[in-house]
Order: sequence, then structure tokens, then C-alpha cells
Amino acid sequence: MFDFVRDNTRLMLGLLVLLIIPSFIFFGIEGYSGFNRPENQKVASVDGQKITQAEWDAGHRQQTENLRRQVPNLDAALLEKPEARFESLEQVVRQRVLQLIVQKQNLTVSDARLQRELMSNPQLATLRRPDGSIDLEGYKALLSAQGYTPESFESAVRQDLLFRQVLGRVTETTPLSTASSDAALKVIFQERQIRMQRFQAGEYLSQVAPSDADIQAYYQKNAAEFQTVEQADIEYLVLDAARLRESLTVSEDEVRKFYQDNLPLYTQPEERRASHILVKADKGASADEKAKARARAQALLDEVRANPKRFAEVAKAKSEDPGSAPTGGDLDFFSRGAMVKGFEDAVFGMKVGDLSGLVETDFGLHIIQLTAVRGGQQRPFDAVRAEIETKLKQDQAQRRYTEAAEQFSNLVYEQSDSLKAAADRFKLTVQKATVTRTATPGTQGPLASGKLLTAVFADDALRNKRNTDAVEVGPNQLASARVVDHRPSVLKPLDEVKAFAREKVRLAQALDKAREAGQARLAVVKSQPAELDKLPALTVSRMQPMGMPRELMDAILRTDARQVPAVTGVDLGVNGYAVLRIDAVRSPEVQAPIKAQWGPQLTQAYSAAETQLYYESLKKRLDVQVTVPKP
Repeated sequence: MFDFVRDNTRLMLGLLVLLIIPSFIFFGIEGYSGFNRPENQKVASVDGQKITQAEWDAGHRQQTENLRRQVPNLDAALLEKPEARFESLEQVVRQRVLQLIVQKQNLTVSDARLQRELMSNPQLATLRRPDGSIDLEGYKALLSAQGYTPESFESAVRQDLLFRQVLGRVTETTPLSTASSDAALKVIFQERQIRMQRFQAGEYLSQVAPSDADIQAYYQKNAAEFQTVEQADIEYLVLDAARLRESLTVSEDEVRKFYQDNLPLYTQPEERRASHILVKADKGASADEKAKARARAQALLDEVRANPKRFAEVAKAKSEDPGSAPTGGDLDFFSRGAMVKGFEDAVFGMKVGDLSGLVETDFGLHIIQLTAVRGGQQRPFDAVRAEIETKLKQDQAQRRYTEAAEQFSNLVYEQSDSLKAAADRFKLTVQKATVTRTATPGTQGPLASGKLLTAVFADDALRNKRNTDAVEVGPNQLASARVVDHRPSVLKPLDEVKAFAREKVRLAQALDKAREAGQARLAVVKSQPAELDKLPALTVSRMQPMGMPRELMDAILRTDARQVPAVTGVDLGVNGYAVLRIDAVRSPEVQAPIKAQWGPQLTQAYSAAETQLYYESLKKRLDVQVTVPKP
């Protein structure tokens, strides 16, 4: 089981990414004449339904935008590596699989279930007003910052709930026995004593001398390494709601009117502090028992009325409320809605220092003393003036931005040979930049937007130097760009890169020699294990890898060591080669605190593995075919 989890880590992460960050891909149906265009070529199929290159590209853009929003400083180059793009294709396939299963099983999510999910969202909880309503403008702004409209977000949540219905049958019903957990922990904490000899490229660099033919062959075989970076010089405009807000003003009358219309927003809820003495009287008690309880309560009331200063003393000695009796009956501050109705009505009808009569509730008979009142004060206008001005400006800016966004989009499209008309209309500055197809590390703002860069390097923008469509590059932020000059990627002449190519060939040849030396040494050690006796012994484990690279630790722990010494060799790629001898294996007894700490993680790992296996079975059932080779 744990070998499966370890060997399929990327698949596990793919599943988690799908559950936490749902990607939603929207595409159109093109005419028959477009079927043979590159974007319509099949890259995968699910249940006979084609997934096209265009859908893959759209899915990758969506995945990239999601990740950039969550990790703003993420190196953009990592997202364009073949492995990252293939991961996006797997997510598109996964979504299609789950959508089809939802359809075949006729699964649904009711509006009430969707509402409960939204109300339990901790981000939305911060938007609730004191009266329980939601700040709709704040809701829209929060979603816009994450690339959603209210409609698309609710659709995303509904789809996520549907997918959870498919996968949750396994995720939520996967047990993990104590025996399995204990066995897994022994494996996780297992220690191995090893002796190791490393063979690294640096030791063999002096033994290699690449010929011109070697360099030429490497240059031709690895031409992509020697390509210039495709670049475009662009002009661009950014329409930003935040900039609009800076130019707005609101009058004193508008601010005061908003204050008067929304006084509850600027009033602190009243809280009261009370102490009580409780005499229990169950609802089902007999009339005689109730009469006795009332008599005891009346006697206590007479006692504290005679000397109110002894209220805490009497409560400690006679109150039948185990929670408050030790503190003299003190219930601390509470607001309306925190107590049962009869008790609350009595407390909020009293003055500080007052002593109530007998108050009957489902808990019994209470004697209440009001000790303090706080809150209920209205924040003065001057204290909230700046806050209201900011809110009104934000509201106005949002309304103006909505109107301006449509006009901006129309202008850059209708007058596509220049950005000047849009710049003049909205008093924007035409900015200039040099960009590549993917944002360079550290780029921020509009030029880090994958949507804008995709638009810039589209065929029409490059060939005809037309304005791009207005694209969303941030929350309440639109941009359009125009290519001024385009420099395509070209292969650098060999003479220009020969020194770099020679070093690459030297390293490759030195690695080959290190590998050959390591394999020769392995053959000797297999027949004569004592050859490694003079090397220092190391004890390593998953918890203490001693700084070893992952592939080396995997090899050490994967080696069958039921009989020791066990000898193996490990190809470490650019890190050379290693010959290992495992001399001892020890599985320490795992203590109870460690078991308690690791238990939830093991259950989660086991559940994830079972869920992934279930998903793989769904793929087989729907005959998933991926025609693109895995990097």
C-alpha cells in the first residue's frame, strides 16, 4: 500500500489539487472546417469523447492562473515545463471522468446542500453583518480576487460537491486497522546501516576531451537548448478599478445619509453580565417536587434580598448550576440570543444592581443579579467618516469600472490598430515592455498574467499587430496590448555556443565514465562484499536521511534486505553512481505518542491511495486513452 503511495506521489497530489482547487474549462464548438486545425487535434479520449489540444491549453491556462493567485511568487517557468503541462492534461481527463460518472449515476446537489456548504465557508463567514446578512459587494470582491463571479463560484462549489459524491464513497469509508497502522509505522521509522561508495562526474572530468564531432552531434540532438528566447516588444494599457477610486470624491451629504441609513452597522451590540442561583426543577417532576423546589428557591431569594452583598457566597454554597456555582454564580458577559428566552428577557429588563424575582426556565428556578452592562453605544459620525468615504468610493468605483470595462473592451476591439483611443478616453498611460511567452521569475502585475501573454503571442496579434482583446489580469483589472516588434526563437550558430556545448558534452562523458566505474565496482563488491569494509558505517532512515538525495534514499529503503549484507547499485543521474551495502536493518518500537501523532496522517494516506485506486478503476471502465506521451 505505502509503496503505491510513494511511487505515485504525483498522482496523489493531482487528486488533492482537484479536490482543493477545481478547474473549470469552457470551450466552444467550431465548424467542420476547423476540425483539422492543431487546436482541434485529439490528445485524449474518455468513453469515446475526444479531448482536444484547445481544451488542454485552456485547462493549463486555468490551472496556471489558479496557482499564480495562490502562490504569487511562483516561478512562472516551472508552470511551462512538459511535466507541468502533462499534469494539466491529467486534470482535464480527471474532470471529464468525474463529470461522466456524475451523469451516468444521475447525481445531484440540492440548493439547500449548496447553501449549507457556502455558509460553512470560513472566508464567507467574515462577510456576515451583525444581522446575519451577507455583504454582497464584499462577496463579489472576494470572489473576483480569485477569478470568479458569484455564479461561476457557486457552480464550482456545486461541481466539487458532485465530485465528492463520486470519490467520497471511498474516501469516507476507508478503515485503517491498528495492525496496519503499526506495521506502516515500523516501515516509516525503520533504520538501515549502510556502507556506500560514490562515483561522481567531477572525478572523471580530467579523463574526457570531447571532439568537434561530439560537440556537433550534441548540438544537433539538443537544438532546443541553443534556441534564443522568443520575445515581443509591446505597448499595453491597464484599466484598474483601484485607479478609478483614486479620482472619485463623495460629498458630506452622501456620507451622512449613508451613516443615518445604516446606524445598526455602527452600533456596538449591548452585552450584559449577570450572576444567578439555580434551583433545579425538571419539567417532568411531580407537583409536590415542584412545590418543594419553589419553596427552596424562595427561601434563597429571601436570604439574598436581605443581604445582596452575600449573593456570591450563597451561590457558591447553594446554587445547583455546577458550571457557575464555583465562581459565585457569575455568567460573564453575554448578548441577546445567548441564553434561554425567559432568562434573557429578565436580564435585559433589569438595571445594574437589580435582583430578580424567581425566573422559571426549562432548567429550573433562577435568582438573577445584574452586575454590569456594556456596549449598545453608537459610534460617532466623525469616528466612522473615513471608513464610510472609503466604502462609498469603492462602491462608486465598482459601478464605474463595470461600465468602463465594457467601453474599454469595445474600443480596443473596434480601433484595433492603436491603443490611443482607449488611452485618451480613460486617461490611461500607454506603457511599454518586452515580454516572452511565459512570465520571467519575479514578474508581477499584468505582465505576469498568462491570459495576457497568451493573447500577445496569438497568431493575429503577432502577424497583424492588432490590439489584443481586453483580458482580465487581476481583480477588477483589464488589460489590452499591441505587438510593436516580434523576434521569433532561432537556433544560435554553433560557433556562438560552442564553449557551452563543450562543457555539456564533457559533463555527459564524465557521467558515463562515473557510471561505468560504479558498475564495475558493483560487480566486484557483489562477489566480495568485504571490499567495502574500510568505508564508514552510516545509519539512515526516512526520519534521518543524513542529507542524502531522494533517489538514493529510495534505493536504500527499497532494496530487499531480508538477508544481509545486501549489495546494490544506484544510478543517480547527474549525481553519478553509488554502490551500497546494507549491513543491518532495525525496526524500533514506536511509542504511543508517536502513534497518536501519526495516526491521522496514515489514515489520510491510506484513504488517498484507496481513492486513487478507485479513480484508476473508473478510468478503465470509461476506456481512458491519452495519445500524448508522458514526459
